[in-house]
Amino acid sequence: MTRTAAVALMALLAGCHRSEPAAAATAGDQLEAVAVASGLVIDPAARSLTGSWARDTDRACIVPAGKDSRIGVAIDYGEGQTCAARGTVRRVGDALDIRLGACRVRASFDGERITFPGAVPAACERLCTGRASLAAMMVDRLSDSQSEAATLRAPNGRLLCAD
Repeated sequence: MTRTAAVALMALLAGCHRSEPAAAATAGDQLEAVAVASGLVIDPAARSLTGSWARDTDRACIVPAGKDSRIGVAIDYGEGQTCAARGTVRRVGDALDIRLGACRVRASFDGERITFPGAVPAACERLCTGRASLAAMMVDRLSDSQSEAATLRAPNGRLLCAD
């Protein structure tokens, strides 16, 4: 056997003893795990949902209520252009299962932002007037305060997260 062939055979055999990374451990997964461990990225699973949320005229509140949490949402674009609803929210992995009466949506949650899907069922559109819609509603965390969250009001003045 030539020296080149022997080196090639040794390299091939050395490669056989390496374990393959798990299929779920992609480079992106590994990078995110390091970022969470170092504190650069907030782990959504460790972050409480309780608090006040807003972006522009979109508002949400979440307060604990048994095994689920109570959620209220309000959008106010001006005269006749509003949405308002209250219901429950439950964390499902990195998403939120939101139930506002007959309206059910799966929103994304990254620990600091809640984003509704770009298309919502007709039952969700019935919670709105005029051209307002819950589709693609996006709110950022303003506060972790339960008492502050309990003060959110719908455009008609009704409290959305209070008992």
